[in-house]
Amino acid sequence: MPAKGAAKPARERIRPKHATISGLEVAEVYGPADVCGEIGEPGRFPFTRGVYPTMYRDKVWTMRQFAGFGSARDTNERFKYLLAHGSHGLSTAFDMPTLMGYDADSDRALGEVGREGVAVSTIADMEVLFDGIRLDDVTTSMTVNCTASVLLAMYLVVAERQGCAWRDLGGTIQNDMFKEFIAQKEWICPPAPSLRIVTDMIEFCTREAPKWHPVSISGYHIREAGSTAAQELAFTIADGIGYVQAAIERGLDPDEFGPRLSFFFNVHNDFLEEIAKIRAARRMWARLMRERFGAKTDRACLMRTHCQTSGVSLTAQQPLNNVVRVAIQALAGVLAGTQSLHTNSLDETLALPTEEAVTVALRTQQIIAEESGVVNTVDPFGGSYAMEALTDKLEEEAMSYIHRIDELGGILRAVEIGYPQREIADSAFSFQMAHDAGEYITVGVNGYTMEERESRVETLKIGLEIEAQQKRATLEFKSARDRRAVADALAKVGRAATDGANLMPPIVEAVRVGCSVGEVSDVFRDKFGVYGDPAWL
Repeated sequence: MPAKGAAKPARERIRPKHATISGLEVAEVYGPADVCGEIGEPGRFPFTRGVYPTMYRDKVWTMRQFAGFGSARDTNERFKYLLAHGSHGLSTAFDMPTLMGYDADSDRALGEVGREGVAVSTIADMEVLFDGIRLDDVTTSMTVNCTASVLLAMYLVVAERQGCAWRDLGGTIQNDMFKEFIAQKEWICPPAPSLRIVTDMIEFCTREAPKWHPVSISGYHIREAGSTAAQELAFTIADGIGYVQAAIERGLDPDEFGPRLSFFFNVHNDFLEEIAKIRAARRMWARLMRERFGAKTDRACLMRTHCQTSGVSLTAQQPLNNVVRVAIQALAGVLAGTQSLHTNSLDETLALPTEEAVTVALRTQQIIAEESGVVNTVDPFGGSYAMEALTDKLEEEAMSYIHRIDELGGILRAVEIGYPQREIADSAFSFQMAHDAGEYITVGVNGYTMEERESRVETLKIGLEIEAQQKRATLEFKSARDRRAVADALAKVGRAATDGANLMPPIVEAVRVGCSVGEVSDVFRDKFGVYGDPAWL
């Protein structure tokens, strides 16, 4: 079949002819009159040009590769493989039952155990997951939200059993529940108690694990759900405002907990827009922390950022093209000044990544760091008329959303009435209409197509025996516990949920005596109730 590349003619265009992937109109040329925002210097407030003065000249970003599949032993082996091949830190994906607070022996887990992440039901699983990996020698990211408190407790207990002090542990747990209600839809209890649990974790980590980031405020999934770049920027920062406000109302000092907040952004296909988005994010956050919340130190105003290349941009058609997409997106993340980066594997639109695919993804980062030369100077796009104008425009659009959220009563209320959800749905629909009309070309999908043939890409397959093994191991672990100690520990978690005490200490104690992810989650379900999406009620 011949290649096709030209956009389909349209009587009335859905988006401007020359626009970013988000629909932001781009001028033919930019000049000095188009730049109005504060550019500044790298490492200085408001950090538009980067959070550190020398950036990658002294130390490159942390290279993480998302890993998690099958059993804890399977993922432990993948962790060790990645560390041996140059990965700087660990990034953990959990399976759907773990994410939703169900153990492997639950009927609700049937068919999902180990399928799209690692299965972790008990402290025994967590010990195997990090077997042979000293937790004070690595930094670990854990992508988990409504059960984040339990998984963090397990990580802390494993660390103490290794002889590691909590104060020496570095890493991040995602724990962004606002993002779940807006985009990803993995939850247990309603927004208000979910915010309370996140605030408990911020308070606990500030005191007990000062190097740990207790929340990664995540725009990634907002973008994957179909938002524009400006919406990703706005709703992510609005989520951060909500957490900071809750922590201050708890009596916490923004100069103490502010440096422990981190952010997580998507890096999509539009190269210039993505760089501008992250530059704007740093500037917006710095000003909000200082002007709105009274943070006095620069450290509390500094936005530390992890980026991941765009999963939704990967295509099943001509999957080898995904290597190119990931490389361009990764380069944008680096030029934007990220502190940590995950590059997707070419096969992730088909299955969990194979070792070969994840190695190519890691090598992509290493080639950028070692061969491209972009690490030699800080913020190479700084002062570019086009880049600064796009940065200003994205900040302006994002701030208009934040003002609207303030008018609605804040992000908690906005989420409860579905405002961000509707805005994202409208944007996703608009983009799909433009894509279907040929106004936006995805190579291999609606342009430059080829006759379909069976994919030659090898994929990772998770055998059904994993589920049976995990279920059996979970039942055996539970049968060997001190049942009275388990019941007493769960009762303490329930009392803390009711009387308003910080939930983390009783959850840590519950994990120590063998309480599972599902059992602690059942306490949440009992005390706080189960949330239902307003769109389905």
